[in-house]
Amino acid sequence: MGRYIINRLLQGIPLLLFISIILFVLMMNMGDPVATMGGRRVTRASDIERLRRQLGLDKPMYVQYIYWLAGNDWTMTDVDGDGIPETQGTRKGVLRGDFGTSLLNRKPVLEVIGERLPNTLILMVASEVIIILGALLVGIYSALKQYSFMDNLITALMFIGYSMPIFFIALISMYVFAVLFKRWGLPYLPTVGMFDPQEGKTTLQVLWHMVLPVLSISLISFASYSRYIRSTMLEVMNQDYIRTARAKGLPKREVVFIHALKNASLPIVTVVGLDLPLLLGGAVVTERIFAWPGMGRLFLDHIDRADLPVIMGILMLIAVAVVVFQLITDIVYAWLDPRIRYEK
Repeated sequence: MGRYIINRLLQGIPLLLFISIILFVLMMNMGDPVATMGGRRVTRASDIERLRRQLGLDKPMYVQYIYWLAGNDWTMTDVDGDGIPETQGTRKGVLRGDFGTSLLNRKPVLEVIGERLPNTLILMVASEVIIILGALLVGIYSALKQYSFMDNLITALMFIGYSMPIFFIALISMYVFAVLFKRWGLPYLPTVGMFDPQEGKTTLQVLWHMVLPVLSISLISFASYSRYIRSTMLEVMNQDYIRTARAKGLPKREVVFIHALKNASLPIVTVVGLDLPLLLGGAVVTERIFAWPGMGRLFLDHIDRADLPVIMGILMLIAVAVVVFQLITDIVYAWLDPRIRYEK
């Protein structure tokens, strides 16, 4: 297993390099960050050119990529924008942990991401736990009660939930649990932010403000997960070894949760392993609607201003997470199914 893990990590290096090249080319053609720095005033052409030289945007694309990847501390840079390089560069490059500086607030990219990442993880981890636990219970129940009234009712509700767009669910939940509940004199839920500024950022405030975003995020994934679990459980429950376990007189709970669920969980692990890396990117639509200060809003705010360093930092963080979580998924496979071996 150790050799397999090392090989997979080594294979991920050229993959991440290729991904970074594609993303960099796409982001460089997305827009001109200098064009958004003037605010309402019309920026003079000479100032635009000076800013481009200061930020290194006047250099060819491949040179900018090399500087982003390996740094520019081995060459001279133009810090005053007069067209004459006079100072040694200070960037160390992504390979040495330097993702650059935001073009908007002049903060290090890792600092900008670090301020928002915990907020997204709080929201997304809570949603994922609710999705997995709830989908397991509903999916297993539907599989055991196949074609019953409750199974048909759950199937109809899940299809309705899965077909609704996330923004519609978010707006409906805001209208029902905030507007109508307040009108009816019931305890209503907050709709924006992480906490009430008058109360401060307390644990109770954060949990109270999480309810509607978590509900909106969970509903669609809960519907798809539960149907997926139902189908895999039905397939496993018809296998010969399950019939043998029942014939031996094993308790129904042991047959379902030990023999059936463990084997049915392999495809589910794949789905979860693909979804978990996206937690780092945040729920873009949900965070924008509920004004949740996470990675999703950060991505939208900086992509509007063509802030290349921050955008590349977020996308590369997600790419690394995909490679790592796919490796973790393979390890979980071997743990769930002893027949899977990765050593030659």
